[in-house]
Amino acid sequence: MGKLTEKKIAILTEDGFEEIELTSPKEALEEAGATVHIVSPKNDVVRAKSGDEWKGDYKVDQPLDGASADDYDGLLIPGGVINPDKLRVNETALSFVKAFFDAGKPVSAICHGPQVLIDAEVVEGRKITSVGAIKKDLINAGAHWEDSEVVTDQGLVTSRTPDDLPAFNKKIVEEYAEGKHKGQHA
Repeated sequence: MGKLTEKKIAILTEDGFEEIELTSPKEALEEAGATVHIVSPKNDVVRAKSGDEWKGDYKVDQPLDGASADDYDGLLIPGGVINPDKLRVNETALSFVKAFFDAGKPVSAICHGPQVLIDAEVVEGRKITSVGAIKKDLINAGAHWEDSEVVTDQGLVTSRTPDDLPAFNKKIVEEYAEGKHKGQHA
């Protein structure tokens, strides 16, 4: 029995996610016993990128329009440049993200993924990290940005780049295993 047996985690994504930032955490979560669903505004498949190159297609397990935070124990948002840019203007996606914070459930985001958290209005006063390109955006949204491989703040786990995936994966398994955090509320 893994640490996350009986836990169900949603990975919220659109086309253009950085492939390794979805596949590596997904594998770590599944190895720990979690059931992991790719949730997307797209109904069938989402397309990955690796750097500037388009990569494989990944099956959508749950279309966003039928997803509820009530059905999941945690949320993960992978990076890439295109993925968060599409999600941050999608009101259904933002409501889905906010629902995890309102319920005190753990949320994780890597690279450009925290851009979605800015538009969900859940970063003010929170310790956070990200890829350097969005540092100013997070600071301007009221976050306390730091340059660390992984930052945890009351169930919110953030990381910078694929180089940080080993530390990120270890921390998300730990936070999802802990479950709800009182301080997670938006």
